[in-house]
Amino acid sequence: MARILVVDDNASVREGASAVLQRAGHEVVGASSGGEALRTFRESTPPFDLVITDLKMEGVDGMAVLRQIRGSDAAPPVLLITAHGSVAAAVTAMREGAADFLEKPFSGELLRARVDKALRHAAEAQEAARLRGENAYLREQMMANVAEGVTRLIGSSPVMEAVRKRILRVAPTQSTVLILGESGTGKELVAAALHQASPRAEGPFVKTNCSALPDTLLESELFGHEKGAFTDAHRQKPGLFELAKGGTLFLDEIGDISPAMQVRLLRVLQEGTYQRLGGEAVLQADVRILTATNKNLQDEVAAGRFREDLYYRLHIIPVQLPALRERKSDVPELVQHFLDKLRAKTRSAVEAVAPEAMQALVAYDWPGNVRELENVIEQALVFAEGDTLRVEDLPPHVGGREARVTWLPDLAGRPLPDVLEEIERELILRAWKCAKGVKTETARLLGIKTSALYYKLEKYGIEEGASEF
Repeated sequence: MARILVVDDNASVREGASAVLQRAGHEVVGASSGGEALRTFRESTPPFDLVITDLKMEGVDGMAVLRQIRGSDAAPPVLLITAHGSVAAAVTAMREGAADFLEKPFSGELLRARVDKALRHAAEAQEAARLRGENAYLREQMMANVAEGVTRLIGSSPVMEAVRKRILRVAPTQSTVLILGESGTGKELVAAALHQASPRAEGPFVKTNCSALPDTLLESELFGHEKGAFTDAHRQKPGLFELAKGGTLFLDEIGDISPAMQVRLLRVLQEGTYQRLGGEAVLQADVRILTATNKNLQDEVAAGRFREDLYYRLHIIPVQLPALRERKSDVPELVQHFLDKLRAKTRSAVEAVAPEAMQALVAYDWPGNVRELENVIEQALVFAEGDTLRVEDLPPHVGGREARVTWLPDLAGRPLPDVLEEIERELILRAWKCAKGVKTETARLLGIKTSALYYKLEKYGIEEGASEF
């Protein structure tokens, strides 16, 4: 129910209208003149929800009351009462902002109907204003998320500025994005930035490496499985499509999935539905899909290893990340970023980089891209002494010095494959020790896929031989 101010210098009209509105459950305050009405309006607590005023009054008339009220903050709607035949005056009042008008004489039923209409329109206008404010706030929050997301993409070179601009254009959409680039260029960071700058930012960001799992496990990982779907399926398990509901699903190394998995993924992209492994229920895929690969998928399509129809489904919006050698002007900024990031982890006192060391870092071609640069900085911080990183602290191949060979197997009378296997086993053992037995970190240090590391650990019996450390 509303709080209403009724203004009329005719007592019978004023009191009659007040009585009708009070019977309808409204709180009504009367005023016998325009001047009294404006004083009451200004002093009223709480404020009025509606003002009903006669147009023609001595002194301050209804038009003056209308203009004064419409010029106030959070002005309520104003309904004008006009004499019979004063249509022109009513039209003028509507142009000045009146919500509606009533011609005398009017029935109580008509008064109630016009009051209900004015209050309803006012409520709708307030809700629209609230939504506009909320949308403005959400836009502001989204832009803050955008800023936070893209600032993780270090570099001020023109190519990186172009990547950031593309992210800002693409992020608010629901379109599938294919992130392209060599290994180590930061494809996962781009995926995270796209999610963080999207309307799904409040939802989960779920990621998986498609090359790290065999086909059967990847299918269960993505779509989930029902109890009893296969030998070790002792309970129902939700897949990543379910876990990412309302958010973003990032499929890294998409170029490595098998033809069978390509068919299943294509069906999800086409129909927006999927089924758990061993299940019959059809589930909705309420996710935005982002994919990444370091392969040239066009070449893969031409070679028959990747479905052309899936390629075009994934390639709706491509984002190409440059190799670090193509943006060497960003190396000093990246070096400083990794110094700040890794200083505490390595317990290093390094605060600056010597000019010769920075020159060597910029000159190097970085085949492993940003990931290799981070590894090099971490290694250099571990061995650096003092507060300045010198060229001597860098790995020999980066610092422009010849590497010293500290170990080689006995080559006498041995077949080359045996020698190479011994060297490979030794390198894996050293990385395994450095990573303290963490497989993903070991694979990262070696620059190989986790799936390949699993095979080699089993081949050389390294997990069983961990006591060698």
